[in-house]
Amino acid sequence: MTTQTAEERRQEQRLAYDAFLARCPTRQVLATIGGKWSALLVSALADGPRRHGELRTTIAGVSQKMLTQTLRELERDGLVRRTVTAQVPVRVDYELTTLGRTLVPVLRALKDWSEAHIEEILDARTRFDRA
Repeated sequence: MTTQTAEERRQEQRLAYDAFLARCPTRQVLATIGGKWSALLVSALADGPRRHGELRTTIAGVSQKMLTQTLRELERDGLVRRTVTAQVPVRVDYELTTLGRTLVPVLRALKDWSEAHIEEILDARTRFDRA
């Protein structure tokens, strides 16, 4: 029987993650970052910290409830940091963590792709709906 170091065991476990498997925890991460509000929030926070109200103004259509819920999910996953400053009124800022910043190029590319190809997508939808 061959013994493994702790690092070898961790590496083996990392290789075992497969989002196509039902019980893989990466599915939860994909569900969070794949949501429309998460992608927009990460993009909005890419330029630096923002307050709740600033985020709500920047992201048209997001309700206060969905904004709060999504920020909490991102904070729980270690992608967003919430900082409370004791003053009157209390100031709360949100910013991307180091881990969260690694998502910026990925989500920004998806956002840019969506904006660049929206006309083609709208045309395809129209053709599909007519058929």
